[in-house]
Amino acid sequence: MEKKILFFDIDGTLYNSNKELPQATREAIDAARANGHEVAIATGRSPYFLEEVAKELAVDSYVSFNGQYVVHKGKLISGSPLPLETMERMVDMAYKEDSPLVFLDDEKMSSTINTHEVQVSMDSLFYPMPTVAPKAYSLKPIYQILLYGDAAVEADYRKAFPELHFIRWHEYSLDVINKGVSKAYGIEQFLKHTDFEAKDVVVFGDGLNDKEMLEAFSERGISVAMGNGVDEAKRAATFVTDHVDHDGLSKAMKKIGLI
Repeated sequence: MEKKILFFDIDGTLYNSNKELPQATREAIDAARANGHEVAIATGRSPYFLEEVAKELAVDSYVSFNGQYVVHKGKLISGSPLPLETMERMVDMAYKEDSPLVFLDDEKMSSTINTHEVQVSMDSLFYPMPTVAPKAYSLKPIYQILLYGDAAVEADYRKAFPELHFIRWHEYSLDVINKGVSKAYGIEQFLKHTDFEAKDVVVFGDGLNDKEMLEAFSERGISVAMGNGVDEAKRAATFVTDHVDHDGLSKAMKKIGLI
């Protein structure tokens, strides 16, 4: 098989339901690399919250913040921070809606206020609570915002900010990035800076934020949705593998011929 570039989502794809990296997954990735393939990560996480798994898998290339921050071999090659004026309007609306916001730059998280909803969402990812710093968005480039609220709050923000892309990842929270940006966009930026082409891309994911990349490479490359994935991800993929807790990732890699 020709050399491929493999992009793996983390939560629900690399990590199982217990937020653990299965031994079968480690061995499959080691085998794929031994066969000459390159390994990268494509995640909604920030760079500092993918460090552990990146270190475990010896990965130094990744698409983070859902495509807003792309690194190749340890070097930033594409960054799409949110506009300051847009964030100022979001903060004004957040105070009126009484909805917390969490700002993510390339080093840390800061919030307008910490609430029970923030705590629950952070606990679901084993993240620490963000530092309360309501003006943090004005001090450094912000690559992603976490918005908190129910469906009605979400609808209000979607109407007020058509220039933004909202992706619900938790009962209480949504990722907020620039419209037109996605993991697929981040991978396209990655390809521009490497010798890989779309036909060389294999992507693996399970969530709503994986839909665009699964769709973008379903025919031009290969895309695999996890059996535990949402229906939107499954419909977008080239094929669906087994559940992450049943070694779905390693089974898919064998089926494709990567290992």
